[in-house]
Amino acid sequence: MINKVILVGNVGADPEVRHIDANTTVANFRMATSETYTDKQGVRQTITEWHSIVAWRGLADVVEKYVKKGGQVYIEGRIRTRSYDDANGVKRYVTEIVADTLKLLGGRPANSGDSATESSYSQPSTNNFTSQVEEIESAGSDDLPF
Repeated sequence: MINKVILVGNVGADPEVRHIDANTTVANFRMATSETYTDKQGVRQTITEWHSIVAWRGLADVVEKYVKKGGQVYIEGRIRTRSYDDANGVKRYVTEIVADTLKLLGGRPANSGDSATESSYSQPSTNNFTSQVEEIESAGSDDLPF
């Protein structure tokens, strides 16, 4: 069985980041993806879907540092649906994308001081995430093979 999602879209608001404990960070943000088509009458139509994205631990730290409202991102992850009881005891359901990989597209926001066109971060399977981020940041965008 495969549960894999790939999205490219724009961040709708600055991420909400929580530090659960010294080693666990979670970041939540919404992103929009759009599909454009021409209907039978020849009129261009655009459908926008909003997605709730969740990033954990090291990837959440990257989201906190680099992801800003309006930025374009590439997300790879998996769909997760969970339920909870609201304040009135009504069961609510939430469908979200748990991010495993994040790529910043189209440059970083102006306040980051860097104009790289793309950076990629993945949720590590071990605790060597910091060195992976340092390698990516130090590599820059000049290492393109073409």
